Amino acid sequence: MAEQVVADLRERCATPASLLRDVAAEMADEMRAGLEKEGGSRVKMLLSYVDKLPTGREEGLFYGLDLGGTNFRVLKVQLGGNDKRIANRESRAVAIPPHLMSGSSSELFGFIASELAKFVADEDKGNSFSSGKKRELGFTFSFPVRQHSIASGTLVKWTKAFCIEDAVGEDVVLKLQTAMEKQGVDIHVAALINDAVGTLAGARYYDEDVIAGVIFGTGTNAAYVEKANAIPKLEGELPESGDMVINMEWGNFYSCHLPVTECDQALDKESLNPGEQIYEKLTSGMYLGEIVRRVLLKLSLQSAFFGEIDHTKLKTHFHLRTPHISAMHHDETPDLKIVAEKLEETLGIAGTSLETRKMVVEIIDIIARRAARLAAAGLAAILKKLGRDGSIDKHRSVIAIDGGLFEHYAKFSKCLETTLSELVGEELSKSVVVKHADEGPGIGAALIAASHSQYGNVEGNPDVKY
Repeated sequence: MAEQVVADLRERCATPASLLRDVAAEMADEMRAGLEKEGGSRVKMLLSYVDKLPTGREEGLFYGLDLGGTNFRVLKVQLGGNDKRIANRESRAVAIPPHLMSGSSSELFGFIASELAKFVADEDKGNSFSSGKKRELGFTFSFPVRQHSIASGTLVKWTKAFCIEDAVGEDVVLKLQTAMEKQGVDIHVAALINDAVGTLAGARYYDEDVIAGVIFGTGTNAAYVEKANAIPKLEGELPESGDMVINMEWGNFYSCHLPVTECDQALDKESLNPGEQIYEKLTSGMYLGEIVRRVLLKLSLQSAFFGEIDHTKLKTHFHLRTPHISAMHHDETPDLKIVAEKLEETLGIAGTSLETRKMVVEIIDIIARRAARLAAAGLAAILKKLGRDGSIDKHRSVIAIDGGLFEHYAKFSKCLETTLSELVGEELSKSVVVKHADEGPGIGAALIAASHSQYGNVEGNPDVKY
């Protein structure tokens, strides 16, 4: 009975290369539709208004604020131009109290501004700013935003665990700027970006061949460099650079080719956003552990897979998390001792047999492999849209990836990389590079603040001293 459930799961989660190519082709079509007009696609293809990515020549002191999960990070970087690049940096991570994630926007942004005020106050008193010049900050805000300019944008909707209704439809930069003014923090928000754009900027700072920044963490998203003349919905004059960074918001992608199971459908139905973010629910860290939990619960209820157990923990939503399944998936002990420990610690399931533990690992492998292979199809879609998926194109194409799922779940990241090579072919895979982002999105925000400084060209500008 249990073997049959696992066999069915394997079949329904299958991701042959032909299916993945269909997914990639459909996502590339959705990308074109999203660039054509607002609301033209489930993949929003939002304009970031970032038309100048950092080059490595920027100089000066800039701040970054990174808000995208249960923590936020404040940081500052001293940019030293070509020779020194990032000459100095400081950062501080702050946990957001859970009640602020569903309270009012003034409470959330007030809390952030107060922490930023402490960070600035704790600075070395030796810092000096030339007269009349404000400190400048790049704000990484990793939720869907409709941008109106490089430093303004209204919140489309919350994702992840946030649900602050009075912020939806409001300008998040204005909210932050107002909160900072109340705290007496004299900082100008020079750029509003999301984590994918920040990842792209941070990687491009060191490598001019970076074409995309991708997040595989709690959630997933991608940003890439598009030719401005390939964006019909871009109104007005084209930017001087001829480029525009597009924030895809690809988590909302859906295709009939996606291998969705009953467990996925149940998870979606019971989620905060049913019918939305389907691609994210199949590929991101927030959901993989939960999908495995649902499969194990079904198995236990149908076949007494774990014997006579108390199902309380196994029935608790999101009680099994992706770090737990990663630890079990990477267990190389002969008797799968770590699997036994994790089952007991997290789900209260003791005394499992080796056969049972092997089957648990097999289930985890099926879910994680499906996620990684679908993730690779997303990368293939970007290459396809940019015309970098053919053997004629010999450009080096670098995709920088950030996020805990990619960084810490080795089997996920390895499977993603080998699958992308499989999809683009042996010859092209020599010029396609997937790498872990050198810098986090907060640094990327500070770098974009530098490249879009209100004081114009900051290259070689020694006015701001550290």
